[in-house]
Amino acid sequence: MRIIIIDYGAGNIQSIKFAIQRLGYEAILSNDPKEIKAADKVIFPGVGEASSAMRKLKDSGLDTLISQLKQPVLGICLGMQLMCNHTEEGDTKGLGIFDVDVVRFNSGVKVPQIGWNQVEALKTALFDGIAEKEHIYLVHSYYAPIVKETVARTMYGVEYSTALHKDNFYGTQFHPEKSSVVGEKILMNFLSIKY
Repeated sequence: MRIIIIDYGAGNIQSIKFAIQRLGYEAILSNDPKEIKAADKVIFPGVGEASSAMRKLKDSGLDTLISQLKQPVLGICLGMQLMCNHTEEGDTKGLGIFDVDVVRFNSGVKVPQIGWNQVEALKTALFDGIAEKEHIYLVHSYYAPIVKETVARTMYGVEYSTALHKDNFYGTQFHPEKSSVVGEKILMNFLSIKY
């Protein structure tokens, strides 16, 4: 299986690569459109600030490529947020894959949310074998509200989408590569998805 982690200068790509290795697979870091198109699975990570991350995507032409991919694609953290229509962070237009606008936490909670929280209302193959209210690891100040593409929810002052799914696109607000055994199972579920 050919697994590509999109390397556009805005991701914690090494920890994802190591997590994939622990599952018995090798992942290739690449920003080459031909390599990305030819992959069986694509992981779209993201850490940092949305507008600068989107600028890096545009500079490499990956902003148009990602939304055209036909194989399973997993956006992680900022990667998932950039797959949405828009984010308040830096007033940034996203890729428009998920029909939702990302907003900042403002309900009197400590921002950013850092640490472990529960995930529930689980849907799609991404969560096969995962029990309700398992703990996952999060670091974020912005969130996607609940929409029809929501396939997992978390409560932090407000209930929000902790995972999204539409067609061949999946997104997790949490970091599966930092979410222990549960995260490894979610990554393995993603790698097992057939299209």
